[in-house]
Amino acid sequence: MSTTAKPLVLFAHPFSSYCQKALLALYENQTSFQYRSLEEPANMQELARRWPMKRFPLLVDGEQTVLEASIIIEHLQLYHPGPVRLLPDDPRQALQVRMLDRFFDNYIATPQQKIVFDGIRPPASRDPHGVDEARRMLDTAYAWLDQYMSQRQLAGGDAFSLADCAAAPFLFYADWTHRIPAQHTHVHAYRRRLLARPSMQRVVDEARPYRHLFPLGAPDRD
Repeated sequence: MSTTAKPLVLFAHPFSSYCQKALLALYENQTSFQYRSLEEPANMQELARRWPMKRFPLLVDGEQTVLEASIIIEHLQLYHPGPVRLLPDDPRQALQVRMLDRFFDNYIATPQQKIVFDGIRPPASRDPHGVDEARRMLDTAYAWLDQYMSQRQLAGGDAFSLADCAAAPFLFYADWTHRIPAQHTHVHAYRRRLLARPSMQRVVDEARPYRHLFPLGAPDRD
C-alpha cells in the first residue's frame, strides 16, 4: 500500500552507480515515479535543501524523504510492492540478501570508488598506498564472489533481489576500474547475466551519454 497519492520522486544522476541501484528496483517492478535528474541545477538545489549532505539517490514519497539506495529499495517493497520481491518474505533468506547487499557496497563499490576518486585528485594529493589497498580488496572480493557464485545464478539464489540491484552497477564499474581476472569465470558470467536484464540494459543506456565523465576513461565495451 502506498503512503501517499502523490507520485514518487527520485533525485538521481544516470551515471551514478548508487542511483542505478535504486533505479533497478523501480524498473524491475515498473514502478511509476518522477525522475529528477541532477544534471539540472534546480534539481540539485532541491536535493541540497532536502538533504544537506547532498548525497544521492534520494526518494521523496509524499511528505517522507528516504535516504540511501538500500533503504530506498526496502521502502519501495514496503509501500510500493510489485511482482518482483526484492527482499524475500522468509526473514532468514532476507538476512542473507541484506548481508550480500553490504558485501557489494563495502567490498566492491567502496574500493572501486576509492580508485576513481583518487584519479580525480591533483597529483600531489593522491594516495597511492590507499589505491593499492583498494585494488587488493577488490582482488579478494572477486575471489570470494567467484566461489560464492559457483552454484548460483543470482546473488540470493534463483530470484532477483536487493543484492542483485547492488551487484549489477557495482560490478559494471568495478570491471572498468580494476579488471575482474579472467579466471573468475563465475563472476564474469554473473556480470553478463545482470547486464542482460532489461532493467540493467535501460540503466546502462541512460548512462551512456555520460561516459566521458568517467575519470579513468570508459572502455569501449559494455
